[in-house]
Amino acid sequence: MTMPGYRTHSPPAPPWRSTLARASQVLGIVGLAGLAACFAGMIPALVGLVLGTVSLVRRDPDRRPALVGVVCSAVALLIGSGTLFWLLSKAAQCGDAARYPDDLSRRSCVEREFPFAQATP
Repeated sequence: MTMPGYRTHSPPAPPWRSTLARASQVLGIVGLAGLAACFAGMIPALVGLVLGTVSLVRRDPDRRPALVGVVCSAVALLIGSGTLFWLLSKAAQCGDAARYPDDLSRRSCVEREFPFAQATP
């Protein structure tokens, strides 16, 4: 009970933060950075895209991290899937039996198209 004329002081409540939006932002950034590690960033980017979308649909008050997470995740998924599609199409060209009938010609195609993949003896 307070005395007349005196007010009680209560500290202001901390701002409410959406954990889904923050998680989406972190996973989107990790997804972009993880693309350098053999497309390992595509899984966190996919999860970040889902979490960010859920946060935006819920209309959480903390929208900026969710938007950053959705954008970073979408960019990581587009870059990763585009690069993966390009690499697999090059590998399919080298595996074409009509174009490269024997094993030696296929092996030379792989060495020509993928100079970064050296065979270990």
